[in-house]
Amino acid sequence: MNELPVNKNKSAAEFLGHSDYRAMSYGGYRTLTRDDQPSLSQIKEDLKILSAIGIKVIRTYNLQLDQAHNILKAIRALKMEDASFEMYVMLGLWIECENARQSPNHGAEDIAVNTAEIERAIIYSNQYPDIVKIIAVGNEAMVHWQADYFVLPSVILKWVNHLQKLKTEHKLPSELWITSSDNFASWGGGDAAYHNEDLTALIKAVDYISLHTYPFHDTHYNSSFWLESQKNIEHLDAKVRIELAVQSAVDYAVFQYQAVESYVESLGVQTPIHIGETGWATASENLYGTSGTQAADEYKQALYYQKMSDWTIANEVSCFYFEAFDEPWKDAPRPRGSENHFGLIDVEGTLKYALWDEYDSGVFKGMTRDDIPLKKSFNGAFEEMFSTVKLPN
Repeated sequence: MNELPVNKNKSAAEFLGHSDYRAMSYGGYRTLTRDDQPSLSQIKEDLKILSAIGIKVIRTYNLQLDQAHNILKAIRALKMEDASFEMYVMLGLWIECENARQSPNHGAEDIAVNTAEIERAIIYSNQYPDIVKIIAVGNEAMVHWQADYFVLPSVILKWVNHLQKLKTEHKLPSELWITSSDNFASWGGGDAAYHNEDLTALIKAVDYISLHTYPFHDTHYNSSFWLESQKNIEHLDAKVRIELAVQSAVDYAVFQYQAVESYVESLGVQTPIHIGETGWATASENLYGTSGTQAADEYKQALYYQKMSDWTIANEVSCFYFEAFDEPWKDAPRPRGSENHFGLIDVEGTLKYALWDEYDSGVFKGMTRDDIPLKKSFNGAFEEMFSTVKLPN
């Protein structure tokens, strides 16, 4: 791939799909509640860590809390401190139906919540045009298994069209890209129940499709690929068996990507497709742990992270890998709930196996999280780490 010209204010059209502009989902919450917002200095620490491994595009999730705005402030401060610092943001907007999490009415939207998100996105995009390069209208807002809050494609379409219109009226930067970040099925790659005129119109309206794929979860919910990977290979070395299983997970993710690609092509539409979320947890107390599919551990995460990176780079697809740091608020009542453990780095700044090579190369030299020096998990002892790894179940 050709190198991009030196310029610290690139558009999404320039950097999406470019291997020099790796992407990552970022939360940064350290405690059991999002009421404890990361400080500006904590965010700056985190962004320096991500920059050290080549992350130049990050994704946020909502604008109701201070965090997203503080991320923008932190990036601007880092750019002022160091002219070589480069980081862009995919600004995620939370969209939900009427009476979400109470008595959800999926045929209508929560107009107050959704309008407030849109209005904040407009303000931040205009305040930080050198940083905000993508707006994602909704996070898994259309997929039906989000039963507490999902909306119909017509709601997302309405807001996407609104933002696109503002671009033509010069009320938003013209190079700003608009999308929605959702499950592959929501983009037409699965159940035909999602296929309708509003989805077709949405696919035509967005600047690109942000697709989610989670083979990790489907080791339990749709486990045929996971089980098939282990057939008739009992005689093979454990590392080979595990690698075959993780490769089958990557193939499964690619299949979902290609299913959306085929559906979009069947509509006669040419819309770029990038991965808005995929990831692998390192701990689980039930479905994916020792009593379940045994998918969750640092070794399998590292394999999935590397193999997905290889595929996306080879195919010029951006992947907003989920996620940078563990976030214990996600399943606060259960410390070993898998949702708390998708990070490549834990809350205390311990680098999981996926990042050991980067640590050894010295890219994290002198870096801290909450003023604590970064370190490798298991004190860098591979055999100790691998002793925690189970064969796929």
